[in-house]
Amino acid sequence: MSNLVRKLDLTSLRLFVAVCQERNIARAAEREAIAPSAVSRRIAEIEHVIGQPVIHRESRGISVTPIGEAVLRHAQEVLAGIERLEAELSRYASGAKGTLRIVGHMSSIVQFLPEDLAAFKRVYPDVDIQIDEQTSSQVLRSLLESDFDLGFCNRVPGMEQVESLPYRHDRLYLAVPSRHRLARMAVVRLSDFAGESLVGLGQDASLTQLLEREAARLGASLRAKIRVSSLDALCRMVHVGLGVAVVPQHSGELYVDTLDLALIPIEEEWALRESFIVFRQRGGLTAPAAALVDFLARR
Repeated sequence: MSNLVRKLDLTSLRLFVAVCQERNIARAAEREAIAPSAVSRRIAEIEHVIGQPVIHRESRGISVTPIGEAVLRHAQEVLAGIERLEAELSRYASGAKGTLRIVGHMSSIVQFLPEDLAAFKRVYPDVDIQIDEQTSSQVLRSLLESDFDLGFCNRVPGMEQVESLPYRHDRLYLAVPSRHRLARMAVVRLSDFAGESLVGLGQDASLTQLLEREAARLGASLRAKIRVSSLDALCRMVHVGLGVAVVPQHSGELYVDTLDLALIPIEEEWALRESFIVFRQRGGLTAPAAALVDFLARR
């Protein structure tokens, strides 16, 4: 009886369990949509491997031998394990389980992704999510060169190399200390604050590049005396009076009640931005990534 793993196959075990449950070869064959002779042959093969009878064939059905009862118990455990494996694999295939690697720009991570991913996790609690924060240009480069599944970024040069879907819109506001001369204005334009001391993000941030492009169109140069790496730091620098800053609306609103800030909408077309979900190929997405893309598209 050595090497049972090699000699007993799952189909034979499944048919044997069916015979034991039905107590009749013909009924088991009908249930499993197979010829009774094929079922009998499978049972005979099990008995040959074990060297003992597992059933007694009787005029009105079968009875299970003591050794057959032992085989039945273990066969049911094996088949139940396979069913559990199948269920778990189906959860992976549907995106319900696995690891999702995301790279996103600062605005999406601060403003939108926390709530969206929390809602996604309520539906897919077994998906593990890893998030890396980078600038929009870096997001695109990382998506193409690394093993990230999805990216979130503003429109940047090179987006034609990947597939993309619209994600969210946001509007840019000017953040100023509450006693600043611009604080009482209903709206501002770039020309209103181009001469102010500016607190900015890093040189490669998409927001920085946008502001510099728009300033160049005006024939102005921005005075960014301080550069920081986060929207939190940006707002805090404004709070202590070190300058003014351009911030996404939702990011500024997180701090307006706790810091000495006034937020003023920038009334220009460039201040309304669109962010995108980017990926290499829709058909090549992992199951968790495809599940998130579909989830966000529905939202």
